[in-house]
Amino acid sequence: MPPSGDTNIGEAAGAFKALGLNERLAAKLAEAGMTGPTAVQADAIPPLIGGSDGMLRSPTGTGKTLAYLLPVLQRIDASRRETQAVIMAPTQELAMQIVRVAETYGEPLGVQTVALIGGAALSRQLERMKRKPQLVVGTPGRVREVASLKKLPLHAVRMVVVDETDRVFSLGGRTDVESILRGASRERQTVFVSATRSEAMREAESKWLRNPWVSEAVDEGSANGLPQTIEHGFIACDMRDKVDMVRRLARNLKPAGALVFVNDIERIGELLSKLRYEGFAADALYGDTPGRERGEVLRRFREGKTKLLIATDVAARGLDIPGLPLVIQFEPALDADHYVHRAGRTGRMGRSGRSISLIAPQEKFIMNKLGKRLGIEIAELALSEGRLQRADEPRRQGRSGSAGGRGDKRERGAIAPARGGAVGKPGAGGAADRPQAGYAAGPIRAADERPAGAGRARGLAAEAPRAGEAARKPEAAKPGQASKAKAKADRKRDNKNKGAPRWLKEKRNQAEPPPAP
Repeated sequence: MPPSGDTNIGEAAGAFKALGLNERLAAKLAEAGMTGPTAVQADAIPPLIGGSDGMLRSPTGTGKTLAYLLPVLQRIDASRRETQAVIMAPTQELAMQIVRVAETYGEPLGVQTVALIGGAALSRQLERMKRKPQLVVGTPGRVREVASLKKLPLHAVRMVVVDETDRVFSLGGRTDVESILRGASRERQTVFVSATRSEAMREAESKWLRNPWVSEAVDEGSANGLPQTIEHGFIACDMRDKVDMVRRLARNLKPAGALVFVNDIERIGELLSKLRYEGFAADALYGDTPGRERGEVLRRFREGKTKLLIATDVAARGLDIPGLPLVIQFEPALDADHYVHRAGRTGRMGRSGRSISLIAPQEKFIMNKLGKRLGIEIAELALSEGRLQRADEPRRQGRSGSAGGRGDKRERGAIAPARGGAVGKPGAGGAADRPQAGYAAGPIRAADERPAGAGRARGLAAEAPRAGEAARKPEAAKPGQASKAKAKADRKRDNKNKGAPRWLKEKRNQAEPPPAP
C-alpha cells in the first residue's frame, strides 16, 4: 500500500535510511509509494553498501533489483566522469527494465546510465558512451564488444553485478562475464544475483567472489526460489485441444493479462494466429524479435492493450509485469529451473498469482517430478462450467441434480408426453421410450374396461401413423436438383471457412450432418 500523507512518507523514508541509504534515495523511494523495504532488501542493502561481495539468492518477485541497485547507485561518485559500475543481464527486456529503474533512482544523485544491449544499433550506443556515464547496464556480449573497442574502460569499474547469473551462464554468457571481470579493477565489488543456484554458479562463486555475503531464500518464499503466493496446477488435455483450453481459461478466468510460455519457437506463429482468430488481443515475444518491436510489444502488454503474450523462456527471462495474475505453460517446463522462472512472472511482491501447465495425459509424471523437486504441490485441475477446480473435487450439482449441471436428457424425456398422447418410460432410447403402437390417443384403460371392438380400434390406430408418415414423405429429389443443392451447400461452407485455421475447418466439417442420399 502506498503511504498516505506526509507522516507516512516520512516513516517510509526513515525505514530505508535505517538501512544506510542516503536521504535523497530514501525520499525518492517513499515518493514512489514504497512503504518500506522488503525482507530481501533489508537483508542485502547494508552489507552491499559496505562494499562486500555478494551472492543474492531469493525468490522471484521479492525486490532483488532494488536490493543490489540502490547500494550500487549510492556507492557511485557522481562527480567522476567515468564508468564505475557495470550491471549485466541475460536478455534485452531485463536489461531495459534495470535501465529504467536506474534512471529513476539515479536522477536525484546525478548518476547517468547508458544501455549497451545486443540487437540495438551499436553506433548509437558508442555515441552515448562519449558522455562517460557512471553506470552501464547491458547484455554480456554487447558490453564485452564495446569494451574490446576501447570505448568502455574497464580498469575504472569498481562494481560488477550479474543479474540472473544462472541464466547468463546457461545461455553461453559465462565467457563474456569472466572477460569483463578480468578487465575490471582488482579491488572491485562483485555480486551475483539469481532465484536459483546451479552448479556452474557455485564454481563461479568460488572463483570470483571474495568472502561473499550470502543471502539465502527469505520469509517471502522458500528454498525453491518461488513466492508462496503462487497457486500451482496443471490440466491434462490432448495436444489438439490445448489452444481451445487457452481460449477457455482466458474467457472464464478473465485475467487482466496472461503470459503463455511455449518450448518451441516454431509453435508461436500458429498459436498466435489461432488466438487472434478467436478474437483475443495477442502478441508474441521471442529471441529473434527486433529490439524496437520487442519494446513496443511489452509496452502494449503492460498497458493492458494486449491480453495474451506468447513467449519463449529466453525472451521472458526476468520480465517484471506488475500485477500479472496468470501464467499458462502451453507445454511443461523443461526442468525445475525453467519452471521457477516461468511461474515466477506472477505472484510478485506479495501479490497472489496462478501458474497453470497444459500437459498431455501421459505427461503427468513430469508434474509429479517437478513438484517433488521444488517441494510444492502442483494440483491437477479441471475447468467445469466456467469454474476452475481441482480434478478430484465433485462437480457442482445442477438444477436437476445431475453432476453435469444441466440435468439428464433421458430423465427429462421420461416425464414428457410421448407422441400420440402416451407416457413413455425411462430408457436409453429403445422401445420403452416410444409411444406404444397398440394405444390410441386418450386415457389408458384397464383391460376389463375396454369396449367391444377395442381390438379393431387398436389395429386401426397402429396403421394410422404409418399412413400419415407415408403421406408426409417427400418425393425423392431428381439428380439435377440434388447436385445443385450440394454445390450450394459446399459454397456456403467454403465461405464460412475462409480465413479460418485448419483445426477449426475440420471441427466444422465434422459437425455438419452427412449429405442426404
